[in-house]
Amino acid sequence: MMPGDTLIASLAAIVGDEHVITVAAEMVPFLGDWRGRYRGAARCIVRPANTAEVAAVVRACSAVGVAMVPQGGNTSHCGASIPDNSGQSVLVSLSRLNRIRDLDVPNNTMTVEAGCVLQEIQAAASREGRLFPLSLAAEGSCQIGGNLSTNAGGVQVLRYGNARELVLGLEVVLPSGEIWNGLRGLRKDNTGYDLKQLFIGAEGTLGIITAAVIKLFPQPNAVATAWLAIASPQDAVTLLGKLQAGFGAGLTACELVSDISLGMVLRHIPEAQAPLERSPWYLLVELSSSGDADALRVQFEDFLGDAMEAALVNDAVIAQSGEQAARLWDLRERISEAQKIEGFSIKHDISVPVSRIGEFLDRAGDALNAAYPGIRIVAFGHVGDGNLHYNQSKPEAGENASFMASQTDVNRIVHDIVHTLGGSISAEHGIGQLKREELQRYKSAIELDMMRAIKQAFDPKGLMNPGKVL
Repeated sequence: MMPGDTLIASLAAIVGDEHVITVAAEMVPFLGDWRGRYRGAARCIVRPANTAEVAAVVRACSAVGVAMVPQGGNTSHCGASIPDNSGQSVLVSLSRLNRIRDLDVPNNTMTVEAGCVLQEIQAAASREGRLFPLSLAAEGSCQIGGNLSTNAGGVQVLRYGNARELVLGLEVVLPSGEIWNGLRGLRKDNTGYDLKQLFIGAEGTLGIITAAVIKLFPQPNAVATAWLAIASPQDAVTLLGKLQAGFGAGLTACELVSDISLGMVLRHIPEAQAPLERSPWYLLVELSSSGDADALRVQFEDFLGDAMEAALVNDAVIAQSGEQAARLWDLRERISEAQKIEGFSIKHDISVPVSRIGEFLDRAGDALNAAYPGIRIVAFGHVGDGNLHYNQSKPEAGENASFMASQTDVNRIVHDIVHTLGGSISAEHGIGQLKREELQRYKSAIELDMMRAIKQAFDPKGLMNPGKVL
């Protein structure tokens, strides 16, 4: 046998022949990202069923110096879960690790395996009157292991925080094949380094997350959702401050949407309907509370009346039912899908201080229009936490393939402005392979040295998801 055949035979002995995929046609879904930007190759796809099998797979690969690429639902935006083109690595799919191990209602925690689909976790919590608040457009297919590995954000970060703030404990298979069991459901544990945080957001470069203890919250009794027409991003920031002052932690989400972004959804998503007359910008606001739904609605209506009198809101519609609220959210969540239909675009996932959102949009818009007259800018995102999705394309879809050659220059314009404003070039999508070189430009030398030292300490052979992040 060739060395590769020997490894594949070893992997089959661990997980079973049917769970080692070597047929090219069957490997295709695992080897390309959902955006259609990255395509790699692999020696095989291996699908372990439990943590012990993951550990055995890692030991087998490590013994012969073969790299491993962990993959969850494969919804990464930055190519983090796609191998390179060498065809030498083993792709480790975690989709069979899909059990909910424990649901501790009094402790408000759930222990889930890495392959659990986010939407199924939300549903399991809801059946017990609890909420798992991580929520994003890909929740029907993304898996919690990938969410944690990329420190996913989503639409409720404003109230509940990023993925790392929703985790109490982890179970991780280390590059050595050892298993670290840190599945502790404790909100206070001051016994040294908080090791779990090293793996959250590491994109599989330090080890493979196999399970997690996640936080649950009481399910809110009342929810109010509104779509607002506003004049500018600066008005959105002003409204955000007033909403926070008036509703405190009851402000669950505050999403900014440009008219260009909404127009793409209306053009490409058949069931989409405009809730209001056209406006340069829109704000999608959600409030939630454990109190009375009618009282919350009245309070919200009073707030919006005052905002209209102050000329901060030009028009508004409040959802009259859960179905109407879902339709409003659909307009926001399907922007990426609509943009994908129009072809490639140059995408940015940036964050700046909330107070500087308007300044960023003005400066970046002016600079891009000067460099690329007629450029189309699709801007939307989480104004409540300063995270914007800021994407560029040509008005004609046929021009976008050639426009992609300008990515380096477009990135430089956008990211330099972000850096000047004290922001980040990746707010919630991670680094993957897309932003690896950009990271070298904007991270300080000492930050990069610390990151490399951590990588060397955990993965001295460099076998865990090589070519990603660093």
